[in-house]
Amino acid sequence: MLRDQINEALKVAMKDKDKRRMATLRLINAAVKDRDIAARTGGKDSVGDDDIRQLLSKMIRQREESAVVYAEAGRTELAEQEREEIEIIKDFLPRQMSADEVRGACEEVVKEIGAHGLRDMGKCMATLKERYPGRIDFGQASTVVKGMLN
Repeated sequence: MLRDQINEALKVAMKDKDKRRMATLRLINAAVKDRDIAARTGGKDSVGDDDIRQLLSKMIRQREESAVVYAEAGRTELAEQEREEIEIIKDFLPRQMSADEVRGACEEVVKEIGAHGLRDMGKCMATLKERYPGRIDFGQASTVVKGMLN
């Protein structure tokens, strides 16, 4: 389904002659096809929506890092290009939880599991990943959970 949304958005971008959006969506499609090929060589079918979401998250992180490097080097036009691509990619991901929502989710999971120490952190993170795939920044959640369990 996510794959279809990306392809449909590409068709719209082509009709609108939106070059930045077309290029970004083509990059996404190429990355998804690479993952499909890797999955087939591993004996699996094509990748699903969860794998595509992980791929999109990775692409966003890469572009954020690149934007910082470009900005530090005084290449503002390239940094802006990376930020534009980030916004295009974010259109295909679920809305990210705010810091307050992350804290609330972490508190709920810690309470529900009855976690008391750092040895329970793995259980907490596994539960968060199961409940909030693609919606939560797990680096941030890890910090919050660790702070609660200390």
